[in-house]
Amino acid sequence: MNDRRGVTTGGLSLVLVVGLTAAAFAALITTATGHGSDAGLMTVYTARVVRFTLLQAVASMLLSVGPGMLVARALARRVAFPGRRLVLRLFALPLALPAIVAILGVVEIWGRQGLVNHAAEALGLAPVVDIYGLTGILIAHVFFNLPLAARLFLGALERVPGESWRLAAQLGFDGRASWRLIEWPVLKSQLPAVAGLVFMLCIASFTVVLTLGGGPRATTIEVAIYQALRFDFDPGLAVRLALMQLVLTGALVFAGVRMTQPLEVGASLDRRVPRPDGAALGARLSDAVAIALALLLTLPVFAAILVSGLVAPLTHLASDAGVWWAGATSLAIASSAAVLSIALAWPLAEMASSGRRASAKRLLRGLGRGAELASSLVLVMPPVVLGAGWFVLLLAVPGGRNMGFAVVIAINALMATPFVTRVLAPAVNDNRARHDRLCAGLGITGLARLRLIDWPVLARPLSVAGAFALALSLGDLGAIALFGNEHLVTLPLLLLQRLGSYRVDDAAGLALILGGLCMAIMTLAEQAARRDSVH
Repeated sequence: MNDRRGVTTGGLSLVLVVGLTAAAFAALITTATGHGSDAGLMTVYTARVVRFTLLQAVASMLLSVGPGMLVARALARRVAFPGRRLVLRLFALPLALPAIVAILGVVEIWGRQGLVNHAAEALGLAPVVDIYGLTGILIAHVFFNLPLAARLFLGALERVPGESWRLAAQLGFDGRASWRLIEWPVLKSQLPAVAGLVFMLCIASFTVVLTLGGGPRATTIEVAIYQALRFDFDPGLAVRLALMQLVLTGALVFAGVRMTQPLEVGASLDRRVPRPDGAALGARLSDAVAIALALLLTLPVFAAILVSGLVAPLTHLASDAGVWWAGATSLAIASSAAVLSIALAWPLAEMASSGRRASAKRLLRGLGRGAELASSLVLVMPPVVLGAGWFVLLLAVPGGRNMGFAVVIAINALMATPFVTRVLAPAVNDNRARHDRLCAGLGITGLARLRLIDWPVLARPLSVAGAFALALSLGDLGAIALFGNEHLVTLPLLLLQRLGSYRVDDAAGLALILGGLCMAIMTLAEQAARRDSVH
């Protein structure tokens, strides 16, 4: 694409992303104004909801980030122990697993009839864990976010130059000195970004709190929005809560940008050097304990999902027309959302690349920055908040209730756009840096450039981005929870319905099907990305 075409298509994508998001926001503001006389913004109920939202997010963040830092340090020091690669792959699985699927595994281990409580009863003890309420929310959040934090911190530690460790060995650094002078400065530079990401994920947690909250005392803002629209039909309350959520997430994004420090490392020959701080017996024992506890948190949950799914009535589910209809609906929504997210993200990546060029004019640089901001704009509005705005907006449209299918596709596409853009942007930048001058010299433009130059280079990154978007949409419950009905049911919603009607065996089988499908897609995407990095 040349700059003119990039600006045209990128501008159209920019208008669509901003327009869809702004329409939801405008609907929230308008409805809030219309209901302003009914109640203030902060009532006793909303204050309690906000307080619990912040409480569970702070607690989840502390329980995930601190131990995640210790696990990352253990993995960084133990680069050659058997199974290290499998441990890292295991830590990536929670990111690929839909939340509703992982929750079933958490319940199998930590629930009232779970493995932990059965073990306590066998020892003559009272049940030790009540999974419903704050305790269950924290367990589920730590299951998802501790491996994420560990992988992010490990990536930072692995970028420490080998020369630093060679110098530490020459100076006789022990574990305490290595931590104080080498590891902690590196981890501290990444701490605001990692802690902010985990905190935002916990604030925007919907499925976990919806299924494990256990009552009004354990309700977050997003769940309260869902309840206000689906059960109480109180748009005014939903709008007030949505605005509070926007304030919180917006403040987090702003604080994250201001507090994140770049990771500065010195020049290096990129040689791996043995660390001097891991040979002591105490270091080996502490590292083994950290890795073992992390495995005890994650591995049993995956095993429970597999075992309970395999003993579920899979034959009965295979003959259930409702399951096939929900599966077809999920695939239709997910594939449409993936295509739409690529159609939005690719022009945004092109326009952002044009704006970063040294020769770009001021207007083009401004549009490029706008494209970069637009690709992250929807991170401020979680699916339930975005859905709440469109829910309120469609109330005033005749037949608006029948537009749920299209709205769910649009919301899922918007939520996937930031991730798709981040996958495509490096490939787009590299492609333009290599081929723009050649194409300009040979006069290759338009469809000819797309067919001969862009598509062969970008086909694999596009497939990777599409796979990520497909998996994210398949496992999403935020939008469909608001717009789903008897005619619009996806696999996550069907799983939630079967669980709510105490058909636990059916829910376990559906969890295995949905989880296996999403993980297969993410695995294929990861393998494609690895092959792309090799070539």
